[in-house]
Amino acid sequence: MNHVSVASTGISGLDDVLGGGWPVGYLYLVLGNPGTGKTTLGMQFLVDGVRRGERTLYVTLSETASEVAALARAHGWSTDGIELYELTAAQQVLGLDDGPTMFDPSDVEFRQTSRSILDQIERVRPHRVVFDSLSELSLLARDPLAFRREILLLKRALMAGGTTALLLSDRTTPDTDRQLQSLTHGVLTMEELAPDFGAERRRLRVTKLRATRYRGGYHDFQIETGGLAVYPRLVAAEHGRAFSREPIATHILGLDRLLGGGLDPGTTTLVMGPAGSGKSSLVTQFALASVDKGTRGSLFLFDEGLDSFVHRTESFGLPLTRCIQEGRISVRQVDPAEISPGQFVHMVRHEIEVEGSRFFAIDSLNGYLHAMSEERLVVLQLHELLSYLNGQGVTTMLVLAQHGLVTPLSGPIDITYIADSTILTRFFEHAGRIRRALSVLKKRRGVHEDWIREFQITSQGINVGQPLEAFQGLFTGVPVFVGNREALLGDDDA
Repeated sequence: MNHVSVASTGISGLDDVLGGGWPVGYLYLVLGNPGTGKTTLGMQFLVDGVRRGERTLYVTLSETASEVAALARAHGWSTDGIELYELTAAQQVLGLDDGPTMFDPSDVEFRQTSRSILDQIERVRPHRVVFDSLSELSLLARDPLAFRREILLLKRALMAGGTTALLLSDRTTPDTDRQLQSLTHGVLTMEELAPDFGAERRRLRVTKLRATRYRGGYHDFQIETGGLAVYPRLVAAEHGRAFSREPIATHILGLDRLLGGGLDPGTTTLVMGPAGSGKSSLVTQFALASVDKGTRGSLFLFDEGLDSFVHRTESFGLPLTRCIQEGRISVRQVDPAEISPGQFVHMVRHEIEVEGSRFFAIDSLNGYLHAMSEERLVVLQLHELLSYLNGQGVTTMLVLAQHGLVTPLSGPIDITYIADSTILTRFFEHAGRIRRALSVLKKRRGVHEDWIREFQITSQGINVGQPLEAFQGLFTGVPVFVGNREALLGDDDA
C-alpha cells in the first residue's frame, strides 16, 4: 500500500495500475508513438485536476491551442479552467531578433523557449502540468548537454512548487528519451499493435515508478469517447470471497446422477464434443438451474449470434427469453476480432462484481482463442481468469468444440488439466440413426458416475437415459451393440 500523496490520473484503471495515481510533486515521462493516446491521457489528467479545483497548465509545442481544444470537445470535455499555452517553433523563430549574435540561432531559440515555459510556470503556479511534446523541445537543442541542463532547471522549478508534471514524448528522439527516463520519477510506455485481422489493440506498461508499488506487466486499454479506458491485468490472488458450497442440480435425474448431484460453486467444468452434439444446450440447462436458485447467470457467446442462440434454445423448451427479460440471465455476443483479452476480463469482472452473477459460461473457447493477441499466452491468461472466478464462488462452464464429427477428434488446445470437471459428448450410430452419448470423465470435488448415458435434446428439453450397458466402444463412434433395443431412449421426439 502506498503512503504517499497521489494525484489521480482521471482514469480509474490506470489509477489501479499505479497504486492510486501519480505521486504528487514529481515529473513523469509518457512514451508512445503517434496515435497511441498520449495527448488524450494528458488532457484527461488535467480535466480531473480542474474537477478537483486544482490549477492546471497545458503547454503545447507540437499542436495549436485550437487543435488541443478540439480534442477536448471530441471527448465531451471543457477546457475551462485549463491554461493552454501554445509555443510552436514557428512562433519562436518569428520572435527572434534578426540582428547579429554570437550564438547559434537554434541555441537562442531553445533558450528562449525554455525560459518562456519557466515564466508560464511561475505565472500560473499549477498543481498539474502537461508538456506535449518534449520531442519538439529536444529538436531545438543541438547539444544534449544543454537539453539536459534545461530539463533539470525545469524539474527543480516544478518540484519547488509541488507540481505534478507529465512529459509526453513521441519517441522520435531515442537519445533524448533515454535522458528523460533517468531524470523523471516514473515512465509509462504506450503501444499500439496491429493484428493481421481485426481492430488495432493498445496496451501500456509502467517501466519505472520510484518508491511506489505498482502493477507490473502489460495492461490493455482503449481510446473511447470520454477518454482512455484502461483494463488492469488480472491477478487472481488479489480477489476472493466466502461463498456457499451447495451444488447446482438440474433436476434431470440421469444428468445429476452422472455428476454426483450437480456442479459445485467455485469450480470450472469443461464440456467437450464435436459440433452439434449438445454442448451449448447442456450449458444453458445449468444456467437456468442456477438462476432457479435465485442467483444471476452470464453467458458470453463467441461463435453464435445472439438471436440464433436464443431462438434455438427456446425451441428446446428452455425459457431463456423470460430469464433475460427478468434480468436473471445476461447473454452477450462477443466479436473476437474487436476485443482484447484485457477488455474481456473487464467485462467478466463487471458481471461478477457489479451485476452479481454466480454462473458464468464461455461458448466457445474456440472463439475465445481468436480473441487473444498472443496464443502462446492463452493458457496462462485463461488460468488466471478461472482462478479468479473460482475464488469468487462462481460456477463456470467452458464449451470446447472438437474438430471432426466422429472419431478421431481433437481440440485446438488442451486445457483439461485446468478444469475441475470434464463432460464429454459424443455421437454414435445404431440401426441407421445418429444418437448422442454423455459421460463425465472427471470431477475433482466428490464422486461421479463412470457410466456412459444416452441423451436427447427434444422440444421439451434435455432427456438423459439409462447407462448404455448394451454397447461397447461408444467413444469410437461406431460401437458394438451387445444388448437389446429397449436399452435406448424412444424415438418419438428425437
